[in-house]
Amino acid sequence: MNGQRVPRVIIAGTGSGVGKTTFTLGLIAAFRARGLRVQPFKCGPDYLDPTYHTLAASVPCRNLDTWMLEPEVTTGLYTCAVAGADVAVIEGVMGLHDGRGGAGERGSTAEVAKLLRAPVVLVIDAGRLSRSAGAMVLGYQAFDPDVWIAGVLLNQVGTERHRHWVAEGIGERTTIPILGYLLKQAPVALPERHLGLVPAREVEDIAGSLAAIREQVEATVDVEAILTLARAAEPIPVGGRALFPETPPQTNVKIGLAHDAAFGFYYEDNLDLLRAWGAELVAMSPLQDRTLPAELHGLYIGGGFPELHAGRLAANRSFRQQIAEAAGDGMPVYAECGGLMYLAESLVDREGERHAMVGAVPGTSVMERSRVRMGYVRATAVRDSILAQAGVIVRGHEFHWSSMAPPDLRDAAYRIPEDGVRLEGVVGGPACNILASYLHLHFGSDLRLTHRFLDRCRAWGRATSAAHPAMEGQS
Repeated sequence: MNGQRVPRVIIAGTGSGVGKTTFTLGLIAAFRARGLRVQPFKCGPDYLDPTYHTLAASVPCRNLDTWMLEPEVTTGLYTCAVAGADVAVIEGVMGLHDGRGGAGERGSTAEVAKLLRAPVVLVIDAGRLSRSAGAMVLGYQAFDPDVWIAGVLLNQVGTERHRHWVAEGIGERTTIPILGYLLKQAPVALPERHLGLVPAREVEDIAGSLAAIREQVEATVDVEAILTLARAAEPIPVGGRALFPETPPQTNVKIGLAHDAAFGFYYEDNLDLLRAWGAELVAMSPLQDRTLPAELHGLYIGGGFPELHAGRLAANRSFRQQIAEAAGDGMPVYAECGGLMYLAESLVDREGERHAMVGAVPGTSVMERSRVRMGYVRATAVRDSILAQAGVIVRGHEFHWSSMAPPDLRDAAYRIPEDGVRLEGVVGGPACNILASYLHLHFGSDLRLTHRFLDRCRAWGRATSAAHPAMEGQS
């Protein structure tokens, strides 16, 4: 099916924690039970909810981020992703109108809804509401009439009488239909930890949890009505900036991708863009592998939970040593957030225990008792790195509970003009071949990031082959 015409629906909320993810998972599973191919999406810079979407849909969930990405890039990535799907299910971020700041729609679910011409089903926590639910729905409807709020889902419904009162309140001033509900005694509560939901693969009997959520949604939600709404979405206008090559280049660069219980925070589009422009991504586990994969030209170490596995990461001395040696030899190494913590000299966990890390960049990360930073940032590259030249402005997102001492100006990767002028990240290595930062970047925000990283990896591979002629045919 043409990606611009694929049926789609957005499950938005009045705020965080109202039940968007539970309803979304139930709908994905219910649609799949009807034989439909479902492509899931998550609005905003979230890595955890998508792990559940991916399991429920059996295809990778993708992020839609209209703050980091320009509108035409967002629609272009969306239409590519849904080309083989029967329906797209999009979970919103925070509240429907919450985005970059307190004014303007940039980065909000509402902006995505308008961009994709998608109907919105609004989730309300009705646990302590009756008639006031009507005022809430009316307010959301009136706040931006260009957002098509096509239905309401109620969470935390206590009794049949309670549901009736809430329905009366909503029906008094609006014609928006109530499409279903979940009871306070819903069968599943998804587990959480300091960064949000626990990744789906860590949840015991996740298949049973997803089955229970589907059963409840099928029992109390009008799945067919929501599917009908999805099919009523108008086609998305043709256009969009081309991010992928018309003719894929020959795969000629091999990049090690850290992926295990400690590292797993990646935008799926980042991986797609790297592959599309010639990279072979080779999975590796800093927790379990004793040696790096052979014949690599670069490393990509994403975010995750190194603090929860610090003891095992430290104990795997051979792997840490091989990364340090590769970085010291000039191999390009890009690390984000948890990857920065791993490349540093040591990590102090929440119990105060210090663990040795790779030591490729200076500093120690220390887990704090409260969140250190969360939010979007614009950052200016202070010096040339494997991703960007000095002076280039990048858009990123930070979300971490650890802290590190500010980098020295001679080593800093970025200057962030918020909170005064803050230096962030490190550019290091013998050829400035290491970039380690708390910033999460979306490569779709600036295709030069992808090209520069791959070019540096290729150059290092050629230099290595020239220095070791016997390896020339292998790189």
